[in-house]
Amino acid sequence: MKQEPFVASWSGGKDSALAYYRAVKSGGVPKRIWTMFEEDKERSKSHALPLAIIQAQAESIGVPLMIRGANWGSYEQQFLDAMQECVEEGIPNGVFGDIDLEDHLTWVQTTCTKVGMEAIHPLWMEPRRALLEEFIHAGFEAYIVVVNTKLMPAAFNGRKFTIDLMDELEALGIDACGESGEFHTVVVDGPIFKQRIPIKFTGQHEHGGYVLMEVGVDEGK
Repeated sequence: MKQEPFVASWSGGKDSALAYYRAVKSGGVPKRIWTMFEEDKERSKSHALPLAIIQAQAESIGVPLMIRGANWGSYEQQFLDAMQECVEEGIPNGVFGDIDLEDHLTWVQTTCTKVGMEAIHPLWMEPRRALLEEFIHAGFEAYIVVVNTKLMPAAFNGRKFTIDLMDELEALGIDACGESGEFHTVVVDGPIFKQRIPIKFTGQHEHGGYVLMEVGVDEGK
């Protein structure tokens, strides 16, 4: 990606952070990070992170944040709108954190093609465990903030993402990468950030089989 401008799909979690990191290391020039939110734009899709957290991440990374709000019925149209805007402003490359889910890769590539965006997947088909170890050894700091209680115990919510935690999950037969939606994370520090994001957990709640941490920016730090 030598000197190629790109927009990075940004969930706020580990996979998008590692994909962004690799894109920059390969010479790509980040122009925006992009996050899809719920229709009211208060919380991000899937990871359920509040806007303040995503904004703090973008400020620490040092690139503009672009968001869209959508329900699942309008998701594709909002995706297309965001990518079209980037292409029109001279950002023809999109970086995504997909690892090995073929259906999602196909959807992203097909949808990006509709607006002339090239979809780039820096993590594609690499061993999950190796990616996780790279993430940790690079100096990233992340915490589990969403747990699918159908697939893993709620007690893992709020835990720091470490090698030991990965070992615990795998010993229970749980994918430590969370690729089947077992859990989601929030990244608060690492080599792509200028300063650590001071977060606070103020509780948790259950919704539709998921336990979600209530995450905020700790303004006192």
